[in-house]
Parts: sequence; C-alpha cells; structure tokens
Amino acid sequence: MAASRRAQVLRLYRALLRESQRFAAYGYRTYAIRRIRDAFRENKSIKDAAKIETLVNKAKANLEMIHRQVTIGQLYSTQKLVIEGPEKL
Repeated sequence: MAASRRAQVLRLYRALLRESQRFAAYGYRTYAIRRIRDAFRENKSIKDAAKIETLVNKAKANLEMIHRQVTIGQLYSTQKLVIEGPEKL
C-alpha cells in the first residue's frame, strides 16, 4: 500500500511540474516550479497517513488552480522577456 501511495504522490508531483511549465509568463513559471519543489522536499519525511492524505488533497486542489491560471494566461498574450531567449525549434 505504501508503494501505491508513493506512486500516486510522484504522479501528482510530475503533473504539477508539467502543468507549471505551461505558464506563459517567466516569473509565474519559475515561481510555481520552485514552490512545488520546495513543498515536496519539505514534506518528504512525513509518515502519518492522515497528514499525507491532507497534503495530497491540497496538492490536487493546487493542480486544478494552476490549470485554471494557465488557461486564463493563454487568453492574453504577452511579449517574452529577454531572459527567456528565442524559441527552440
């Protein structure tokens, strides 16, 4: 059962990172990725099943929120920052 919980958390982690990569704005994208990584590192040693369940539910809600924000952000185009560089082919 612990292995399935671990796989679920890893899938959620990857989904959060993947969705955050879709942010058009460089600042939002880097902030979201940094926060996701920091939160998962901070909570990796938690063993309590109830606490893990609470954190997983919170992460799922955040994934939905990121998805909504990315969708809204795609409605409004912005120019890329100099730091972002040219698009790769």
